[in-house]
Amino acid sequence: MAARNKRKAPVKQSSPAAERTDNNLKYEILGIGIITLASLGTASLFTTALGAVGALLGRIMEIIAGEARYLVIISLVLLGIKLIREKSSFKITPRTAGFIILLLVFLTLASLDIPREQLMRLGYGGAGGGIIGAASVYAATGCFGTVGTYIVLASLSLVSLLLITGYTLGQLGFFAALRARKAGSGAWRWVFNFLTEEVNADDEDGEDESSRRTAVITGTTPAQEEALPSHSAAAKENGNGVDKNKKKVSRDRVEIADIPPLPLADGRIYRLPPGNLLKLPENTKNEVSDKEMADRAKTLESTLESFSIQAKVVGVSVGPAITRYEIQPPPGIKVSRIVGLADDIALNLAVPGVRIEAPIPGKAAVGIEVPNREVSPVTLRELMESREFKNSPSRLSVALGKDLAGAPIVGDLGKMPHLLVAGATGAGKSVCINTIIASILFKATPDEVKLLMVDPKMVELTNYNGIPHLISPVVTDAKKAAGTLRWAVKEMERRYEAFATAGVRDISRYNKTHPAEPGGENQPMPFVVIIIDELADLMMVAPADVEDSICRLAQMARAAGIHLVIATQRPSVDVITGLIKANIPSRISFAVSSLVDSRTILDMGGAEKLLGRGDMLFLPVGAAKPIRLQGAFLSDQEVEGLVDYLKEQAQPVYDEQVLTAPPASEGSGDADDDHDDLLVQAVKLFIESGTASISLLQRRLHIGYARAARLVDIMERRGIVGGFEGSKPRSIRMTLEQFEQTFREPL
Repeated sequence: MAARNKRKAPVKQSSPAAERTDNNLKYEILGIGIITLASLGTASLFTTALGAVGALLGRIMEIIAGEARYLVIISLVLLGIKLIREKSSFKITPRTAGFIILLLVFLTLASLDIPREQLMRLGYGGAGGGIIGAASVYAATGCFGTVGTYIVLASLSLVSLLLITGYTLGQLGFFAALRARKAGSGAWRWVFNFLTEEVNADDEDGEDESSRRTAVITGTTPAQEEALPSHSAAAKENGNGVDKNKKKVSRDRVEIADIPPLPLADGRIYRLPPGNLLKLPENTKNEVSDKEMADRAKTLESTLESFSIQAKVVGVSVGPAITRYEIQPPPGIKVSRIVGLADDIALNLAVPGVRIEAPIPGKAAVGIEVPNREVSPVTLRELMESREFKNSPSRLSVALGKDLAGAPIVGDLGKMPHLLVAGATGAGKSVCINTIIASILFKATPDEVKLLMVDPKMVELTNYNGIPHLISPVVTDAKKAAGTLRWAVKEMERRYEAFATAGVRDISRYNKTHPAEPGGENQPMPFVVIIIDELADLMMVAPADVEDSICRLAQMARAAGIHLVIATQRPSVDVITGLIKANIPSRISFAVSSLVDSRTILDMGGAEKLLGRGDMLFLPVGAAKPIRLQGAFLSDQEVEGLVDYLKEQAQPVYDEQVLTAPPASEGSGDADDDHDDLLVQAVKLFIESGTASISLLQRRLHIGYARAARLVDIMERRGIVGGFEGSKPRSIRMTLEQFEQTFREPL
């Protein structure tokens, strides 16, 4: 009875970690054993001092492979190394099958010169390709004859080459023709051009919707991609369903050539900045290895399987900072279940965090974006040398960064038509503003694009003071900035009046119908880009004026050629109001601290999952979901070099109406505003010289822009000088006699 009631001892179950350790040891021991056998077989070829086992191994290899037994030994060594490194069972992958076919071809070729009636006897004796080569030759010559056997072996060699490299025939021919083209052969140049067209056509037909999303999006010109063969073309290797065919993107660089001098409207000569002002991209290879992709894909599948989701990884896209794994869930699984597992996936992958895009636009898959261990730097010069940027005809083209597949993203500010940039401190917002400005400066002359910069923080944009593209010095006073925006509204209205008079609808048609005349009255109407670095400071000083001006410009200024780029590090609803968001459709969000901030900027979450240091979400106008990019980097030294070059090319010509715009807190002025100790000297100077300009007061009276502009404003209100008349100088309405009569008494 006691024996019946005696409890059974619990069966001890091994942990998963212990099972993995046992499997690893098993494969390592097996690999070492195979390498040992190969080493003994190699030694038996040179010495007989290995005993019976060594002699037996040598005889077996001699019978199997004959004179080509060295290839078998090398294959065994590679197999042993593969088992030790990967610690997984041997599987016949396409590349492995290619090596096996190539080995069989060599063994067959080694036995082809042996007479057919002596094949088996000499093969067993170790001649030619051994018994395998003899059997292959016997079967092949019996079916195809000697000539046919050579043809079959050549075809098998080509098939093995395709399996080993993973390239198509067109891609292999592309590389061969490229080599021959460098040699200068005219016939091979024709072959090169023919194969290039064929490869591009095949790639375009085979691309899916996701890979067809090129660098040119809403606001860009159509890209002309030249697809290059992928470096890893073996699909779904190791049984994990990972497609290692990385997206073929345009990686051809177009050198920034020397640009001839361009004449400006006032007769000055201007040269666009050369590309050597920017740093070359570093030749760093931080790409994710195939093994790491396969391991992470297995981890993703096992993690989802532990939550009863039998999903498969069907594709991988590798970017500079992020790798996106495309997960295909089975029918009946809600996408929200996968989205809710973001923290668990990040824990199992040992990464700071993951972002899940569910679903990927245009694909029946869920994207899981995993940070790379190392970030590949993206430089502005690298983007500017891309075909996407060089082929964009717009003078408002801006290089933003690279997407998840490494494709350059180039936007057109003229089609956005306004851009809102927001993000936390240190996330890359200021660098993004600098890259936008630099992209415009590298493409446009001062006659084509004018810049109006507002920098209340006085640290980000003041470096650009003195470049010829500026309408006025960088505005650093928040009160003055509100008046500057009011000037922009008036300028927009003035342009629309000019369009109505000319019978056109936008700035492009106006410039076509009014071509520039050197020294004449017709001058091109430039685009105006207004860049506000910190919107929050302006909203604190004059929220009503600033919001009204921004909304009017955002609603109406596109056709007039006036575009806004607004940045803020405080994405709250009192700064980015509903009216501002409704009128600025294109937005860029860098890393933010909370989901609320992300929704304020993008109207959706996701920005709180970004990594910082240039990692951003770009939501172009008309897009349903944002695109994740790694922004381009532009150092302070590069900005200084660009500014110094532009200052040497030409001096800025400021618009006096911008300089004299009243601040937000001031009205039209009272009697006290008309008092200045230098007013008498300024009026006398204008009458004696016969010209009236702010720059004349600066040079003769040694005063700054602000005071000189205020003096001109006082004289205009008193009727001493006329109003601003575009490129014409102000008229002087006071004579010397009137001056003596008016200023005889003290002011």
